[in-house]
Amino acid sequence: MLEISVRGKWTTVPSFVFGDKTIFIWGRWAKTARIHDEAWLDSELTSPEDCLQQLRSQRPKADLFSFAHMPPKRQAEFHYHSEPDSIAAIPLNDYKQWWESLPQETRKNVRRAERRGVRVETRAFSDELVAALVQLNNSSSVRQGRRYTHFGKSFEEVKKDHASFLDRSTFFCAHFEGQLIGFIKLVRRGHIASILNILTDEKHSDKRPANALMAAVVQHCFQEGLTCLTYGYFHYGNKRDTSITEFKVRHGFVEVLVPRYFIPLTLIGKAYIALGLHRGLIGLLPGELLKFGVALRAKWYDVRNTTLAGVAQR
Repeated sequence: MLEISVRGKWTTVPSFVFGDKTIFIWGRWAKTARIHDEAWLDSELTSPEDCLQQLRSQRPKADLFSFAHMPPKRQAEFHYHSEPDSIAAIPLNDYKQWWESLPQETRKNVRRAERRGVRVETRAFSDELVAALVQLNNSSSVRQGRRYTHFGKSFEEVKKDHASFLDRSTFFCAHFEGQLIGFIKLVRRGHIASILNILTDEKHSDKRPANALMAAVVQHCFQEGLTCLTYGYFHYGNKRDTSITEFKVRHGFVEVLVPRYFIPLTLIGKAYIALGLHRGLIGLLPGELLKFGVALRAKWYDVRNTTLAGVAQR
């Protein structure tokens, strides 16, 4: 059994070791086998046939196997069914070119953060940093229109959440008057780097800590001679024009389409691919419906928090 984090909560799933990678099986209806922490590894799967042979002998049995190439690779190398993953990436060619390509407002915000006293530095992972991260988690119970799953976590839970890939990680911390008001955890993956976590204190949003952090991370990547910086997905299925995508665009991220493979192992797996169910709800529902649902959820949390605040004042 393997412990994985799903939406901020730890759970155990069946798994097996293949070479230097761990394959886990997850899903309620169709069981999908995936590479554990695939988005943060420094190498990709190079022998899928051997992995499939081992996977077919495992119990419980998976219905699908999915894996992807590492960015910025754009061409499929294997004959399996593949679909593009929409990855947000900055090709690291020239720092001056990247800086001058940013919107004027973004460059102003980076300078504004410095003028208003925000200082960005790298810090080692320690109990002192974890304690500051606990306070940062608890600065808001709702983020991006939904309940924040890390709100109220204990010291040990937060330490466990951030203890991965420490030999390849750098913590960029934004401080204001000695207080941590934002951080980015960057994971180096060979010739590229990926942002694993980014969080800021919304009470200090006027100081633009997120802009200062992003500028520091990109500059660091250029200095390290890396070729690409990634930050999750550019588009999340049919969800378009989201605030997080806008934030990425304002900092120079572009969409890079990376092949992801879907290999059916059972009749259920074949049916899922044929019906498009392997893409999940955000890959099936119309974009406008998803946008309406997100707005409705945000409104619900606004009303709920206002009501709870009124009750607390009484």
